Amino acid sequence: MRIMPEGHTIHRLAAQHRELLGGRVIHAESPQGRFAAGAARIDGRVLRETDAHGKHLLLGFDDDTWLHVHLGIYGKYAFGLVPVPAPVGAVRLRLTGPGHYADLRGPNTCELLDPGEKKALHDRLGPDPLRADADPELAWRRIGRSRTSIGVLLMDQSVVAGVGNIYRAEALFRQGVDPARPGRDLTREQWAAIWDDLVFLMAEGVRVGRIDTVRPEHTPQAMGRPPRVDGHGGEVYVYRRFGMPCLLCGTEVRTGVLSGRNLFWCPSCQTS
Repeated sequence: MRIMPEGHTIHRLAAQHRELLGGRVIHAESPQGRFAAGAARIDGRVLRETDAHGKHLLLGFDDDTWLHVHLGIYGKYAFGLVPVPAPVGAVRLRLTGPGHYADLRGPNTCELLDPGEKKALHDRLGPDPLRADADPELAWRRIGRSRTSIGVLLMDQSVVAGVGNIYRAEALFRQGVDPARPGRDLTREQWAAIWDDLVFLMAEGVRVGRIDTVRPEHTPQAMGRPPRVDGHGGEVYVYRRFGMPCLLCGTEVRTGVLSGRNLFWCPSCQTS
Protein backbone atom coordinates (compact mmCIF):
# COMPACT_ATOMS: atom_id res chain seq x y z
CA MET A 1 0.00 0.00 0.00
CA ARG A 2 1.39 3.40 -0.99
CA ILE A 3 1.13 6.25 1.48
CA MET A 4 1.21 9.92 0.59
CA PRO A 5 4.17 11.55 2.36
CA GLU A 6 3.14 13.61 5.36
CA GLY A 7 4.42 17.06 6.18
CA HIS A 8 7.58 16.04 8.03
CA THR A 9 8.88 14.35 4.86
CA ILE A 10 8.42 17.51 2.81
CA HIS A 11 10.22 19.65 5.39
CA ARG A 12 13.09 17.16 5.33
CA LEU A 13 13.22 17.43 1.55
CA ALA A 14 13.36 21.22 1.78
CA ALA A 15 16.29 20.92 4.20
CA GLN A 16 18.07 18.41 1.95
CA HIS A 17 17.78 20.69 -1.08
CA ARG A 18 19.01 23.63 0.99
CA GLU A 19 21.99 21.68 2.34
CA LEU A 20 23.06 19.95 -0.88
CA LEU A 21 22.10 22.43 -3.59
CA GLY A 22 21.33 25.74 -1.89
CA GLY A 23 23.34 28.80 -2.95
CA ARG A 24 24.69 27.02 -6.01
CA VAL A 25 24.16 27.37 -9.75
CA ILE A 26 21.84 24.55 -10.77
CA HIS A 27 21.62 22.63 -14.01
CA ALA A 28 18.04 21.55 -14.60
CA GLU A 29 16.78 19.02 -17.12
CA SER A 30 13.76 16.80 -17.65
CA PRO A 31 15.00 13.39 -18.86
CA GLN A 32 11.38 12.26 -19.16
CA GLY A 33 10.56 15.32 -21.24
CA ARG A 34 7.31 16.23 -19.47
CA PHE A 35 8.86 19.23 -17.72
CA ALA A 36 11.32 20.27 -20.41
CA ALA A 37 10.08 23.86 -20.75
CA GLY A 38 10.04 24.42 -17.00
CA ALA A 39 13.50 22.91 -16.56
CA ALA A 40 14.86 25.21 -19.28
CA ARG A 41 13.59 28.26 -17.39
CA ILE A 42 15.48 27.43 -14.17
CA ASP A 43 18.56 25.92 -15.82
CA GLY A 44 21.64 27.94 -14.88
CA ARG A 45 19.89 29.72 -11.99
CA VAL A 46 20.98 29.80 -8.35
CA LEU A 47 18.83 27.91 -5.87
CA ARG A 48 18.34 30.81 -3.47
CA GLU A 49 16.02 29.35 -0.84
CA THR A 50 13.75 26.44 0.01
CA ASP A 51 10.35 26.36 1.66
CA ALA A 52 7.71 23.84 2.69
CA HIS A 53 4.07 24.27 3.61
CA GLY A 54 2.12 21.16 4.45
CA LYS A 55 2.69 18.66 1.68
CA HIS A 56 4.02 21.26 -0.75
CA LEU A 57 7.74 21.70 -1.49
CA LEU A 58 8.88 25.06 -2.86
CA LEU A 59 12.32 25.82 -4.27
CA GLY A 60 13.11 29.48 -4.94
CA PHE A 61 15.56 30.59 -7.64
CA ASP A 62 17.39 33.87 -8.10
CA ASP A 63 14.95 35.20 -10.71
CA ASP A 64 12.04 34.99 -8.21
CA THR A 65 10.75 31.82 -9.87
CA TRP A 66 9.54 29.09 -7.54
CA LEU A 67 9.47 25.39 -8.32
CA HIS A 68 6.37 23.88 -6.73
CA VAL A 69 6.30 20.12 -6.13
CA HIS A 70 3.52 18.04 -4.61
CA LEU A 71 4.56 14.39 -4.48
CA GLY A 72 1.09 12.91 -4.16
CA ILE A 73 1.02 9.15 -3.65
CA TYR A 74 3.54 8.11 -6.29
CA GLY A 75 6.12 10.90 -6.25
CA LYS A 76 9.56 10.42 -4.74
CA TYR A 77 12.99 12.03 -4.62
CA ALA A 78 16.43 10.47 -4.87
CA PHE A 79 19.66 12.33 -4.07
CA GLY A 80 23.14 11.36 -5.16
CA LEU A 81 26.70 12.49 -5.76
CA VAL A 82 28.12 13.77 -9.02
CA PRO A 83 29.10 12.62 -11.55
CA VAL A 84 25.46 11.91 -12.26
CA PRO A 85 24.52 8.49 -13.63
CA ALA A 86 22.27 7.98 -16.63
CA PRO A 87 18.67 8.53 -15.54
CA VAL A 88 16.75 5.39 -14.62
CA GLY A 89 13.00 5.32 -15.09
CA ALA A 90 10.76 8.31 -15.70
CA VAL A 91 12.73 11.16 -14.12
CA ARG A 92 10.49 14.22 -14.33
CA LEU A 93 13.18 16.64 -13.15
CA ARG A 94 16.87 16.39 -12.39
CA LEU A 95 18.61 19.23 -10.55
CA THR A 96 22.40 19.07 -10.50
CA GLY A 97 24.80 21.23 -8.50
CA PRO A 98 28.58 21.16 -8.13
CA GLY A 99 28.53 18.13 -5.82
CA HIS A 100 25.07 16.58 -5.73
CA TYR A 101 21.99 15.93 -7.81
CA ALA A 102 18.32 15.38 -7.05
CA ASP A 103 15.96 13.27 -9.18
CA LEU A 104 12.20 13.72 -8.99
CA ARG A 105 9.91 10.94 -10.21
CA GLY A 106 6.14 10.64 -10.45
CA PRO A 107 4.96 13.81 -8.68
CA ASN A 108 1.35 14.86 -8.63
CA THR A 109 2.45 18.45 -9.31
CA CYS A 110 5.65 19.88 -10.78
CA GLU A 111 5.25 23.48 -11.92
CA LEU A 112 6.77 26.94 -11.80
CA LEU A 113 5.15 29.74 -9.82
CA ASP A 114 5.75 33.47 -9.64
CA PRO A 115 5.73 35.14 -6.18
CA GLY A 116 2.03 36.01 -6.43
CA GLU A 117 1.10 32.45 -7.28
CA LYS A 118 3.24 31.18 -4.40
CA LYS A 119 1.43 33.52 -2.01
CA ALA A 120 -1.93 32.26 -3.31
CA LEU A 121 -0.80 28.70 -2.55
CA HIS A 122 0.10 29.62 1.03
CA ASP A 123 -3.18 31.50 1.45
CA ARG A 124 -5.30 28.49 0.58
CA LEU A 125 -3.46 26.20 3.01
CA GLY A 126 -4.09 25.96 6.72
CA PRO A 127 -1.41 26.49 9.36
CA ASP A 128 1.44 23.99 9.24
CA PRO A 129 2.59 22.72 12.67
CA LEU A 130 6.18 22.71 11.38
CA ARG A 131 6.27 26.35 10.27
CA ALA A 132 7.43 29.13 12.57
CA ASP A 133 4.68 31.41 11.24
CA ALA A 134 1.86 28.93 11.93
CA ASP A 135 -1.13 30.29 13.84
CA PRO A 136 -3.27 27.50 15.36
CA GLU A 137 -5.99 30.07 16.02
CA LEU A 138 -6.70 30.18 12.28
CA ALA A 139 -7.49 26.46 12.36
CA TRP A 140 -9.52 26.78 15.55
CA ARG A 141 -11.79 29.41 13.98
CA ARG A 142 -12.94 26.78 11.52
CA ILE A 143 -12.78 23.73 13.77
CA GLY A 144 -14.59 25.36 16.67
CA ARG A 145 -17.69 26.14 14.66
CA SER A 146 -17.78 23.11 12.36
CA ARG A 147 -20.23 20.20 12.50
CA THR A 148 -17.68 18.11 10.60
CA SER A 149 -15.82 15.52 12.65
CA ILE A 150 -12.36 16.34 13.91
CA GLY A 151 -11.12 13.23 12.11
CA VAL A 152 -12.10 14.79 8.79
CA LEU A 153 -11.04 18.33 9.68
CA LEU A 154 -7.48 17.29 10.52
CA MET A 155 -7.10 15.83 7.03
CA ASP A 156 -8.43 18.97 5.34
CA GLN A 157 -5.29 20.76 4.16
CA SER A 158 -7.10 24.08 4.14
CA VAL A 159 -7.68 23.66 7.89
CA VAL A 160 -4.36 22.14 8.99
CA ALA A 161 -1.57 21.62 6.47
CA GLY A 162 0.75 18.62 6.50
CA VAL A 163 -1.24 16.21 8.63
CA GLY A 164 -1.91 12.85 6.99
CA ASN A 165 -3.53 9.61 8.04
CA ILE A 166 -0.84 8.57 10.50
CA TYR A 167 -0.48 11.83 12.39
CA ARG A 168 -4.27 12.24 12.41
CA ALA A 169 -4.86 8.84 14.01
CA GLU A 170 -2.00 9.09 16.47
CA ALA A 171 -2.56 12.64 17.72
CA LEU A 172 -6.24 11.94 18.37
CA PHE A 173 -5.37 8.76 20.22
CA ARG A 174 -2.71 10.46 22.35
CA GLN A 175 -5.24 13.10 23.37
CA GLY A 176 -8.07 10.61 23.92
CA VAL A 177 -10.33 12.30 21.38
CA ASP A 178 -12.99 10.40 19.46
CA PRO A 179 -12.30 11.02 15.74
CA ALA A 180 -16.05 11.18 15.09
CA ARG A 181 -16.53 14.09 17.46
CA PRO A 182 -17.72 17.27 15.67
CA GLY A 183 -15.18 20.05 15.70
CA ARG A 184 -17.58 22.42 17.42
CA ASP A 185 -17.86 19.98 20.37
CA LEU A 186 -14.14 20.20 21.12
CA THR A 187 -13.00 22.60 23.79
CA ARG A 188 -10.35 25.19 23.03
CA GLU A 189 -8.10 23.37 25.50
CA GLN A 190 -8.52 20.09 23.62
CA TRP A 191 -7.64 21.76 20.34
CA ALA A 192 -4.58 23.40 21.92
CA ALA A 193 -3.42 19.99 23.18
CA ILE A 194 -3.93 18.37 19.76
CA TRP A 195 -2.02 21.19 18.05
CA ASP A 196 0.85 21.06 20.53
CA ASP A 197 1.09 17.29 20.08
CA LEU A 198 1.20 17.67 16.29
CA VAL A 199 3.98 20.23 16.62
CA PHE A 200 5.96 17.84 18.83
CA LEU A 201 5.33 14.66 16.83
CA MET A 202 5.96 16.19 13.42
CA ALA A 203 9.16 17.91 14.59
CA GLU A 204 10.36 14.51 15.81
CA GLY A 205 9.48 13.13 12.38
CA VAL A 206 11.71 15.74 10.76
CA ARG A 207 14.52 14.95 13.19
CA VAL A 208 14.54 11.16 12.86
CA GLY A 209 13.05 10.70 9.39
CA ARG A 210 10.16 8.46 10.39
CA ILE A 211 6.94 8.61 12.37
CA ASP A 212 7.23 7.39 15.96
CA THR A 213 4.34 8.32 18.24
CA VAL A 214 4.53 6.07 21.30
CA ARG A 215 5.65 7.58 24.57
CA PRO A 216 8.83 6.20 26.24
CA GLU A 217 6.84 3.98 28.60
CA HIS A 218 5.12 2.29 25.65
CA THR A 219 8.11 1.43 23.46
CA PRO A 220 8.79 -2.24 22.70
CA GLN A 221 11.75 -2.20 25.09
CA ALA A 222 9.72 -0.70 27.94
CA MET A 223 6.75 -3.05 27.44
CA GLY A 224 8.68 -6.18 26.52
CA ARG A 225 6.82 -6.57 23.24
CA PRO A 226 8.05 -7.20 19.69
CA PRO A 227 8.79 -4.08 17.64
CA ARG A 228 6.27 -2.98 15.05
CA VAL A 229 7.03 -4.05 11.49
CA ASP A 230 5.40 -1.76 8.92
CA GLY A 231 6.30 0.14 5.78
CA HIS A 232 6.03 3.55 7.41
CA GLY A 233 8.78 2.52 9.80
CA GLY A 234 7.73 3.69 13.25
CA GLU A 235 6.10 2.70 16.53
CA VAL A 236 2.44 3.74 16.71
CA TYR A 237 -0.59 3.29 18.94
CA VAL A 238 -3.45 2.65 16.50
CA TYR A 239 -2.43 3.29 12.88
CA ARG A 240 -2.74 0.02 10.92
CA ARG A 241 -3.22 -1.88 14.19
CA PHE A 242 -6.87 -2.78 13.60
CA GLY A 243 -7.89 -5.99 15.31
CA MET A 244 -4.88 -5.83 17.62
CA PRO A 245 -5.08 -4.99 21.33
CA CYS A 246 -4.65 -1.37 22.32
CA LEU A 247 -1.24 -0.86 23.91
CA LEU A 248 -2.84 0.99 26.82
CA CYS A 249 -6.09 -0.81 27.63
CA GLY A 250 -6.12 -4.03 25.58
CA THR A 251 -9.33 -3.17 23.70
CA GLU A 252 -9.33 -4.21 20.06
CA VAL A 253 -8.32 -1.32 17.80
CA ARG A 254 -11.04 -0.49 15.32
CA THR A 255 -10.93 0.67 11.73
CA GLY A 256 -13.39 2.29 9.39
CA VAL A 257 -13.57 4.60 6.40
CA LEU A 258 -14.08 8.30 6.96
CA SER A 259 -14.31 10.57 3.91
CA GLY A 260 -12.63 7.93 1.79
CA ARG A 261 -9.65 7.38 4.11
CA ASN A 262 -8.99 4.55 6.55
CA LEU A 263 -9.43 5.55 10.16
CA PHE A 264 -7.98 3.80 13.21
CA TRP A 265 -8.97 4.36 16.85
CA CYS A 266 -9.45 2.74 20.24
CA PRO A 267 -13.10 2.91 21.35
CA SER A 268 -12.11 2.69 25.03
CA CYS A 269 -9.29 5.24 25.14
CA GLN A 270 -10.84 7.78 22.77
CA THR A 271 -14.10 8.84 24.37
CA SER A 272 -13.76 12.57 24.82
